[in-house]
Amino acid sequence: MPEPVKKAVSAFTKKPKTQEAEEGSSVVFEAETEKPDAKVKWQCNSKDISSGNKLVIIANGNKHSLTIKAITMEDANVYAVIAGGSKVKFELKVVAKPEAPAKAPTDGPGKSSVEPEPAPAPPAAAPAREAHSAPPTEDGQPPDTRQDLTGLFTVKPQSGEVTVGENITFVAKVNTESLLKKPTIKWFKGKWMDLASKSGKHLQLKESYDRNTKVYTFEMHVMDAKANFAGAYRCEVSSRDKFDSCNFDLTVHEANIAEGFDIRAAFRRTSTDGNEDSGELDFSTLLKKRDSFLKSSNRAVQVSTEPEVDVWDILSHAPASEYEKIAFQYGITDLRGMLKRLKKMKKEEKKSAAFVKKLDPAYQVTKGHKIKLAVQVANPDVDVKWLKNGQEIQPTGSKYIFESVGNIRYLTINHCSLADDAAYSCVVGDEKCTTELFVKEPPVLIVKNLEDQMVMKGERVELECEVSEEGANVKWEKDGVELTRDESFKYRFKKDGCKHILIINEATKEDCGHYKVKTNGGESMAELMVQEKELEVYQSIADLTVKAKDEAVFKCEVSDENVRGTWYKNGVEVKPNARINITHIGRIHKLTIDDVKPEDEGDYTFVPDGHAFNLSAKLNFLEVKIDYVPRQDPPKIHLDCLGRTAESTIVVVAGNKLRLDVPITGDPAPTVVWTKGEKASSVKPDEEEKGGPATSWTLKDGEVISEGDSRVHVETTNGHCIFTIEGAERQDEGIYSVVVRNPAGEDTADINVKVVDVPDPPQAPRILSVGEDSCVVQWDPPLFDGGQPIIGYVLERKKTKSYRWMRLNFDPNPDTTYEAKRMIEGVQYEMRVYAVNSIGMSRHSLASQPFVPVAPTSEPIGLCVDDISDTSISLKWRLPERIGAAELEGYGVEYCKEGTDEWIPAIQGLSERTSLTIRDLTTGDKLQFRVRAYNMAGPSAPATLAQPVTIREIMQRPKIWLPRNLRQTLIKKVGDTVNLLIPFQGKPRPKVTWSKDGELLNPTFANVRNSDVDTILFIRKTERKHSGKYDLQVQIENVEDTASVNLQIVDLPGPPEALNIIDVWGFNVALEWKPPKDNGNCEITGYTIQKADKKTMEWFTVYDQYRRTHCVASDLIMGNEYVFRVFAMNLVGLSPEACNTKDSAYIQKTGIAYKPPSYKEHDFSEAPKFTHPLVNRSIIAGYSATLSCSVRGIPKPKVTWYKNKIDITNEAKYRMLSKQGVLTLEIRKPCPFDGGLYTCKAVNDSGEDTVECKLEVRPQIVREEKKDEKKQEVRAAD
Repeated sequence: MPEPVKKAVSAFTKKPKTQEAEEGSSVVFEAETEKPDAKVKWQCNSKDISSGNKLVIIANGNKHSLTIKAITMEDANVYAVIAGGSKVKFELKVVAKPEAPAKAPTDGPGKSSVEPEPAPAPPAAAPAREAHSAPPTEDGQPPDTRQDLTGLFTVKPQSGEVTVGENITFVAKVNTESLLKKPTIKWFKGKWMDLASKSGKHLQLKESYDRNTKVYTFEMHVMDAKANFAGAYRCEVSSRDKFDSCNFDLTVHEANIAEGFDIRAAFRRTSTDGNEDSGELDFSTLLKKRDSFLKSSNRAVQVSTEPEVDVWDILSHAPASEYEKIAFQYGITDLRGMLKRLKKMKKEEKKSAAFVKKLDPAYQVTKGHKIKLAVQVANPDVDVKWLKNGQEIQPTGSKYIFESVGNIRYLTINHCSLADDAAYSCVVGDEKCTTELFVKEPPVLIVKNLEDQMVMKGERVELECEVSEEGANVKWEKDGVELTRDESFKYRFKKDGCKHILIINEATKEDCGHYKVKTNGGESMAELMVQEKELEVYQSIADLTVKAKDEAVFKCEVSDENVRGTWYKNGVEVKPNARINITHIGRIHKLTIDDVKPEDEGDYTFVPDGHAFNLSAKLNFLEVKIDYVPRQDPPKIHLDCLGRTAESTIVVVAGNKLRLDVPITGDPAPTVVWTKGEKASSVKPDEEEKGGPATSWTLKDGEVISEGDSRVHVETTNGHCIFTIEGAERQDEGIYSVVVRNPAGEDTADINVKVVDVPDPPQAPRILSVGEDSCVVQWDPPLFDGGQPIIGYVLERKKTKSYRWMRLNFDPNPDTTYEAKRMIEGVQYEMRVYAVNSIGMSRHSLASQPFVPVAPTSEPIGLCVDDISDTSISLKWRLPERIGAAELEGYGVEYCKEGTDEWIPAIQGLSERTSLTIRDLTTGDKLQFRVRAYNMAGPSAPATLAQPVTIREIMQRPKIWLPRNLRQTLIKKVGDTVNLLIPFQGKPRPKVTWSKDGELLNPTFANVRNSDVDTILFIRKTERKHSGKYDLQVQIENVEDTASVNLQIVDLPGPPEALNIIDVWGFNVALEWKPPKDNGNCEITGYTIQKADKKTMEWFTVYDQYRRTHCVASDLIMGNEYVFRVFAMNLVGLSPEACNTKDSAYIQKTGIAYKPPSYKEHDFSEAPKFTHPLVNRSIIAGYSATLSCSVRGIPKPKVTWYKNKIDITNEAKYRMLSKQGVLTLEIRKPCPFDGGLYTCKAVNDSGEDTVECKLEVRPQIVREEKKDEKKQEVRAAD
């Protein structure tokens, strides 16, 4: 008989379906399994769930149910039920329950009291009210109780109101059924003030635990509330990796003051021991009470008609000792804020005398880039110093570059790093300006993305990505939850240069999901799918034929040694007894039957636990009969197992062994003939074979052949004839006939063999459409279904640059169309398909063409009409806000007439620009226009004009918009280029005319180019003749507008004229000249006068930019003869040539000899002497310090510094400065070891002098120690 077929069968006969329920109700999901003892597991978001108060799991035979009670919005998740190798997913959709309008509270803290409050007695404590019973806010909405997705709170603290002096309680409850450890709760006021340290007289924190309900109750009691208790509060609860928080507000109302308010009672001190002189005066409370008293009294008393008084004017002119009195008089309660405002009013900003423009408060630069800091100083010759964190910056290397341009000083910092993030100052004399430089790190980009993976359960998983910078920090997430190193070391994070690897040692089904790696410059996501290991059969069980009293052993070997199984006989489980023994050693399973009996005959099956297939074999019992009397029986074929029919069909899977075992009888032993292709009745043996021995042979296509095919084996035993084909193929399908003959007769039987196989691969899939994260794929069925109907199809996808294929569906899809989801937009994918029938899965199809999931862009924005005429219209718009991952292909513009729905394309194809002019329209038509953006995914939503537009030109008066710089004379040098752009308006297009000095411009003189909206006057190379007045006229019919532009072309001036020497006396020469004839078409700004000795003829400037035409050259040298020359100067520069004097001027010698007096040279040398000694100092470690002294001596003494008698001149930690006799030793960031005896020694040729001091370096005091000391001082004072 043929071997059994492994068939994957679902373990469920009834599957749960997706349901929708209302918030607060209950829902039941039901499932039925094929086997009554199957193990069923329920999951929520791929995590196992167990039965409890909220989730109830019931199993009754093969019926299983999951009940979810008191449904909330957090229960809207994806659930799954698992049995064996089958997994069914379903969803719960929660519909919000409509909320009833909130009722107004009957009483609350806002209700005012009319009974007077007794002053001497303390106010009675109002009963504590729980915060969850607080009234809604003023707008009728419940308080803001936003929380994280974990939702640990079952009862959240609500906002509340309380009157001064009363009590209030805030309650929070947490259910700990699903928590592994006790939750931790924290109460905060504002953002960071932890209230745990504030417990005392006015605040108490309590907690309780109910063992029955497993609920923790946390309470915050506020007692004897004060006005400063009001504000925003926050409650946080955490347990291991779960976290939740809730915000709420506390409003404190002032107590109403009765008419008989005693001001003296309010001044009583806050003593608790009854002593009137002890305690302190609470002025702020007093002022608030007085303010509320004035407000309540103003309700009944008419408002005073006195004019308003400016309190701030009074305070600004009053002495500081009167501030409290004035504040009390005019009801100012915030004394600190009052003082700040007064200080701000009195502060006058001091104008800087050194800086014209200071540094900005802060600068920002990207890491690796450079930045230039600039200040403008008042004195262009002043020197500046640049400081970094208070330390002077030295110009070393190319890191810092100092520049001085006029009165602007620059500091350039190249290749900025994080070490350059500091405070920088520019110092000029005693003034300085400071700025902060923030160095921004460039974003870390993901160079190599994560790849989708599909692994078997228990295998090691490595998700790897590569970033753009070594040592960068990344964050790993799974389904939106950040992954950390937990105690179980499930996840490991590895860094290898730019590579970051997430390692999962042994993957489980819970590890399925989307994994994401994030940097500050991007993110990458991949999907991990974990499959159960498929059980492989290394050795299947075989059919057995045994005799009575013999032993029968069924043996099989599977791939997993941990898999157990069950043996069945004819569908009934086999139980071990004295004759039957069942063993499981490693991967081998054995069923041994001793002393075989006829009742042991049957079909035996081995079913592995947790796997949907089985192994079967047949046990045949062979009876031994002894015939004592020889006789001849006619041959007979016994096919009882096939229903005793003449023709039967046997199905065999391609590749398996075809074994036809036919029982036969006959005496003597019959001859067996196997035939394929025709009925056995038409087959006759050759005459040569008659009377010969019984042999086995086969017939093919009606011809007798020998056993030539090695796959075919024919065997005849006592009582059986066996026909075997190893590895059945499709061509082995057909009708096989068996003929048995002996001298007593013959018998025939026909057996129809059908070979089934896996189907052929489907045709290559086609992508019908794509979305933002999905696509629709279609394919054609395979040409051959393998002899069995197609159950469905399995699809796989992969990224184009990846090698891993990801399976998209585990249950075969019956249709030839499938929508693939959960893809990443902008990433290129490929798809392939497998066909599945009852035999198995085909080979994969060819891959589809690569495609990219993209979504259409958003609609273009800002569509408007730019221009319109009688036959055309110009539209413009802006880019869509969201373009997506696909490239924008262009824009499609359409229009339709008003009253119709037919949209007509304005142009063929797409426009790449964001503006378009549509021509050849009919004048007077009323049209509507729309624009759509196109990308790979198709058109976007249209952007439409707000209302239709009538095609008609709009008249507009001509108007010239002359630029501001052209409203005054435009000065250009000879040879410069002139390019004047002057916009104008006017419709229809106006006539533009240029003229110069009343005459139209000649095209050879200047070029003019006109458009609809502007005109350009262009002169490539100017000359002096281009100077003059240019008139522009814009005219539409009889309406015109004009404008004028004055152009002045300037050149270098000519030389001055008639330079003469007027007079010579003493050491002086008087000169005179006339202005040049050619001033270069601009004013002469001055003259440059130079002199030269006739011996050397080297020219030296006497006067520069001299305004007059005569001058006196002084300080000439006696006995020398001089000549002079003069240059003219204008806006362009000096004249090319100078005007020289024709004559020379000789300075006569007077003949008087000067004999200087002789003096005895004075000895100014002096031994060194310290005029200001060193002073003993005590400093704090870590802060730079200086030691200073002053010394006098001639010549300048040599200075040496010593520490503990050791020369420290070459020590890098110290810096020695000397300026005008002041000696400074700077110690950079001293430590306690830098303390000791410091000596300064000054030496010159006349002697030496020394001075000493002691330096003590104290360690820093930790801030927490300071805080503790302050707290101890406060407690000691109390």
